[in-house]
Amino acid sequence: MKIGNVPYRSVWVDQDDGWSVHIFDQTRLPWALDVLRLTERDQVAQAIRTMQVRGAPLIGAVAAYGLALALRVDASDAAMEHDAALLAETRPTAINLRWAIDRMLARLRPLPAEARVAAAYDEAGRICDEDVAQNEAIGRHGLSLIQDIATRRGAGATVNILTHCNAGWIATVDWGTALAPIYMAHDSGLKVHVWVDETRPRNQGAALTAWELGSHGVPHTVVVDNAGGHLMQHGAVDLVIVGTDRVTRGGDVANKIGTYLKALAAHDNGVPFWVALPSTTIDWSVTDGLTEIPIEERAGAEVTSVTGQTADGRIETVQVTPPGSGAANPAFDVTPARLVTGLITERGLCAASQAGLAELFPDHARA
Repeated sequence: MKIGNVPYRSVWVDQDDGWSVHIFDQTRLPWALDVLRLTERDQVAQAIRTMQVRGAPLIGAVAAYGLALALRVDASDAAMEHDAALLAETRPTAINLRWAIDRMLARLRPLPAEARVAAAYDEAGRICDEDVAQNEAIGRHGLSLIQDIATRRGAGATVNILTHCNAGWIATVDWGTALAPIYMAHDSGLKVHVWVDETRPRNQGAALTAWELGSHGVPHTVVVDNAGGHLMQHGAVDLVIVGTDRVTRGGDVANKIGTYLKALAAHDNGVPFWVALPSTTIDWSVTDGLTEIPIEERAGAEVTSVTGQTADGRIETVQVTPPGSGAANPAFDVTPARLVTGLITERGLCAASQAGLAELFPDHARA
């Protein structure tokens, strides 16, 4: 994707030194486009924990590079296992993080210490390239859903899509998941409009999704999180597409807090509710999302305060609750498979069920 007509990925290795890693500081968007240079494991871990880098596919890719950086310091067996465990624990819900670390270890464990650094950079690069290809394929398969609605509505009609949180290119290495079909629809000339949930408490929709769509020229409107049901009741939403941080083998979906409420509203109003994901987001070891997926609990300060830009351009954080009021901050919820119309994967569309996933991924389903 492009920023100011310049193509970018969300993570890349420095072309001059050949080893340091660059990411965008997502906590500074949309007010500033700051690029961070990561040179050591702890910087990567901190960037993931503080959500300077976020989005399930992207944190997996960045963590892979974090292990490569760690191996530059100590490539011994003990150090590698310790560093891998530290990185894998930075955020508990997104399965891509654990998947990427496990894949790196599978490549690196058989190798002698002196061969591990080069292999680690190679494998992290492969993870990134595969993520881009998967997300592009997700876009193509999801595009068919938008095309079908546009055809039914007739020439010149606008397809209105609601999305929650940010599942665009800034949350992946490139293209995004939920936004990839939207970008492709827009680029193909279809008239699309996106309802962007603000996505409290960190406002990833208002800050990141709106910034992405605006940069690409996609018409969009930011709405408060609780407006989705109202919009659906009045026929203003044709389709919901969201991303996900983990999907069970049975089709339950863990995504940003508030997703479940959108699925309930969509089900009540007959609005298709689709979830876009690469296969790396499927946790084949989990069947019941409600009882088996760990839900990250983040700091209450994210709820009691809000960050924005003042009229004179300063970035300030202000408190929005009375002193002494506590706050709970579960970062994700689980949408049961019965509320999900279907899944958009790199291999095609399928039902949100064990049978549906088995049709597309038979090898995994038998494991």
